[in-house]
Amino acid sequence: MAVLQVHDVSRPVRELTAEIGGQFVLLLALWAAVGLGPAGWLAGTVYALVVWALLTTAVDRARIRSFGPANRVTLARATLVGGVTALVADSVHRPVPGTVLIVLATVALVLDAVDGQIARRTGTATPLGARFDMEVDAFLILMLSAHVAGRLGWWVLVIGLMRYVFVAAAQAWPWLRAPLPPNLARKTVAATQGVALVVAGTPAVPLAPAAVTAALALLLLGWSFGRDVRWLWRAGQDRRIMV
Repeated sequence: MAVLQVHDVSRPVRELTAEIGGQFVLLLALWAAVGLGPAGWLAGTVYALVVWALLTTAVDRARIRSFGPANRVTLARATLVGGVTALVADSVHRPVPGTVLIVLATVALVLDAVDGQIARRTGTATPLGARFDMEVDAFLILMLSAHVAGRLGWWVLVIGLMRYVFVAAAQAWPWLRAPLPPNLARKTVAATQGVALVVAGTPAVPLAPAAVTAALALLLLGWSFGRDVRWLWRAGQDRRIMV
């Protein structure tokens, strides 16, 4: 039985291993196109290895037999985010073509609307796939906010860091880990963050409109997180009263 279980997860693990090759192909393409520097190579390599390690562990625990079509699209998105990560890291030491970064991020955002549709239509939606999709989204937003912060100021980083601060806070206050009810407004605000950061990070967009766009995105995100925290606090209070 143990041998059968290892065989069951071998195919998705092979696909994940192939993703590392795809990531290096993208890094080579960026090196040829824009002269990717050592910082970009290091960031892209570390990113690919971390993604591989985390997903391989998750696949092994979930014992899935096939990675699935939707997860393959998400994996392609993760590779594009690796390219964005490499360019953002490289921009710390030298100017990088912002247009190339924005194009990669835009394609990744467009594909975000594809993987969910595929999962629903093929009946292959899984908790692992949903978590994978969410983490790729969150890290892309973090990298985009870092890119835009180089143009508009450190405050834009708050957009990318807010979700990670919430996760860290949930480790200290368990009531923040309670499940939230589905909410269209939350999903809409989350979806607009990437679009707003792409607009604000596009070199052709003047600084003033870019700053207004990023500021509005930050305000909406703060409102959404604040409302959710308030709901979780009240739900926690109600549970304590019932006990």
